[in-house]
Amino acid sequence: MVGVRSVKIDGEDIHIFNSALYLFESSTGYALELDVIVSEIAIKKYKKEEMVITEIELEDGRILSSFMSVKVLPGGLPQLNFISEQVDPLEYDGLDRVDENSSWFPNIEAGITLGDIRKVEMPIEEVNLKLKLPIDQVEWLKKQNKKVLNDIISNYIYDQWKERS
Repeated sequence: MVGVRSVKIDGEDIHIFNSALYLFESSTGYALELDVIVSEIAIKKYKKEEMVITEIELEDGRILSSFMSVKVLPGGLPQLNFISEQVDPLEYDGLDRVDENSSWFPNIEAGITLGDIRKVEMPIEEVNLKLKLPIDQVEWLKKQNKKVLNDIISNYIYDQWKERS
């Protein structure tokens, strides 16, 4: 299998944790497909996109550029699937060929955990809490900077999490 060194989407590099590039053969012809494990941040960014321009740099130095449809694949790890329909297989020397009857299909999730991905790109989510506190604590909270409060709460949760693990 030809290895993927890097991927750009619409000119922007994305961090990939693993990938598989292959030709998918169907009754209508061949499609170039790229499956990549990415961060949850990349999933949020591209989940509403339908078509993108991809630039795929292969380990052998070749660069493949194509308009590709993009979709989020369900499953354990954050995964994007890019497809370029109706390609000439002779232009993609060295790529594995797969069809719906193939016994081999790339498993790009092997050996990667969500924890590994989050060490590289941790998504940040906004949370609203509704609390009942004594008035002096409410007054103190209202005087604090939002960033300071975020740091206090985040550190407290990590400390509690480590303590209970």
